[in-house]
Amino acid sequence: FLGLYKVVADKTPYVSIEEITRKVSIGPKRFGHPCFYSPEDIKLANLTIKHGEQITFNSVEEVNGTMAVNCGMVRNNQSHSFTLPLSQEGKFYECEDDQIYTLKEIAEWKIPKCRNRIVKLSSPLHTWDSSNPLPENFDGCLILTPVYEVQAVMKFRKDIVHILSDLDVEVKDITDCYDISSFLQPLSLEDVFERTSKEFPMVAEIMEGPSGSQKPYNLLPTGKAIIIYKKYQATRVLASEIRSDSPKRHFLIPTSYKGKFKRRPREFPTAYDLEIARSEKEQLHVVATKAFDSPHKELFSVSVGDQFLVQQCQTSEVLYEGRKKVIDVLACEQILSDAYKKVLLPMYMEGGFVEVIHDKKQYQLAEICKEFRLPFNVKVSVRDLSIEEDVLAAVPGLQFEEEITDSYLLISSTSSPLESWEIPVYRLNMSVHLLSKDVQTTVPPATKTTVEEISEEQYYMVRRYENQTLHPPPRPPKKPT
Repeated sequence: FLGLYKVVADKTPYVSIEEITRKVSIGPKRFGHPCFYSPEDIKLANLTIKHGEQITFNSVEEVNGTMAVNCGMVRNNQSHSFTLPLSQEGKFYECEDDQIYTLKEIAEWKIPKCRNRIVKLSSPLHTWDSSNPLPENFDGCLILTPVYEVQAVMKFRKDIVHILSDLDVEVKDITDCYDISSFLQPLSLEDVFERTSKEFPMVAEIMEGPSGSQKPYNLLPTGKAIIIYKKYQATRVLASEIRSDSPKRHFLIPTSYKGKFKRRPREFPTAYDLEIARSEKEQLHVVATKAFDSPHKELFSVSVGDQFLVQQCQTSEVLYEGRKKVIDVLACEQILSDAYKKVLLPMYMEGGFVEVIHDKKQYQLAEICKEFRLPFNVKVSVRDLSIEEDVLAAVPGLQFEEEITDSYLLISSTSSPLESWEIPVYRLNMSVHLLSKDVQTTVPPATKTTVEEISEEQYYMVRRYENQTLHPPPRPPKKPT
């Protein structure tokens, strides 16, 4: 079931560090860094952790012959690292978590063993139908109780068998009597990606194919043999449909996309956004869509319909509550019917502006990424003729949000290797087992460009993990402090 959820902090305390390590997932991913606090001070050799301070559990390791947890804490903007032995007792409560998770992430990382987990739906249900297990307009809390199953392979079967954990059977260990190599070894795409580059190309058979009718997923049924040529990182442009209502469609566009784009007007909610979008290549021309009454006589009051050419950021002295104060402002030229007037807009100004575009040129994707700063608004003017169905051509407007780098495998079918496909390693649930066949060709056939449409959950995860450094800096305060 899709949706994004907030985790409600568990009210039941853990009674020792050892209990936390047994019941909570602690690992290398950021999900695996849970946070706890103690209602009592904890005195260590060179540090006292005060009651209520947030302790981050980073990893479990052996320290001087004793198992301990590597922990971190921030106090007065300073980071402190320390270890807590598993034998440390006391009361430890889970801290409030402001992150948002998918159900898959919660199931894998955020449900403690032998406990339930309360979650709250974070994103509204944009589309509701009878197959949805939640009531319409649901916005309450859910109690998640994990139901476990064992995934197994059998000696004379190629598929993966799912055995429910509550099945009442007697199990006997016969490991010593059997050659383990006679069983198939299922590998996820992540397992394949972790193989060394010199092990590629390889031939594999799909044990569990992905779901979805989108190409190439519909070409990957269970039992199909494929050639996996190589693993690599590739650049994609993350794009979202421009529309005022939800839900928006989201796409990952390869840089090899051959269509052409025309610019669409960008919208800017504040003067600060105008400064971020400003470029040396061309002067930004905008129309005000919202009035703004300046609280300072030194700065300009904006009316709906006013047109401006954006120039540069500077500082200006204003009178604020009887005192002179220096604030950041945006210098612009207001376009009048027969002249230009120099004006200053406060950077914190909450208004609204729409770009006026004079550029009629058609751009390739790579040109836009090189010449302009993202986010950038476009519409497909010439579709990519190398794709049977170009999904982008039907979208009235797209916003290119950011360039990301992601992990891919290049594959083709063994039966008809006329074209190869790039498949994403971390967004495709698929299991394969390797075949001992020789690969006839090490040079992959022509690669088909695919525009990948991703769900809202996948979009959220891409934005969260791929390229956090590309987000603009935080906006300044609305009023000078």
